[in-house]
Amino acid sequence: MELTVYLAGQIHDDWRDHLKNKANQKELPILFVGPQENHELSDNIGEKIMGAQPDNLYKDDAASDINNFRTSVLMQKSDVVIALFGEKYKQWNTAMDASTAISLSKPTIIVRPKSLIHPLKELSNKANVTVETIDQALEVIDYCFV
Repeated sequence: MELTVYLAGQIHDDWRDHLKNKANQKELPILFVGPQENHELSDNIGEKIMGAQPDNLYKDDAASDINNFRTSVLMQKSDVVIALFGEKYKQWNTAMDASTAISLSKPTIIVRPKSLIHPLKELSNKANVTVETIDQALEVIDYCFV
């Protein structure tokens, strides 16, 4: 059995690489997918495909349509969603992806530090599992293979 795991969360550091490396070390049969990690491409994909837009509102709207399409395709094909909430970056996309996963009845693991217990209490209550580290999230998935 192989699982496809959608990695929702900010794209500004290498947390996904750490998780993937740890999964590889454990030889877990996991295919990882997630949002576009090239921030410049993500911001400009609308204009790349549809041409120059009249202003930033239309530019962002076009990019959002295409990014949401991509997320929808990959998330619907995923078996599990891990949504990482950290301290440093704004978490709007993560919250949107986590709530979408929950609405799709995708098994969802939320990773959040203790400092975010209160602001994420409702979302954590709807997720299947909430943990504090990516290592713990990986252990939850590893348990599926035992």
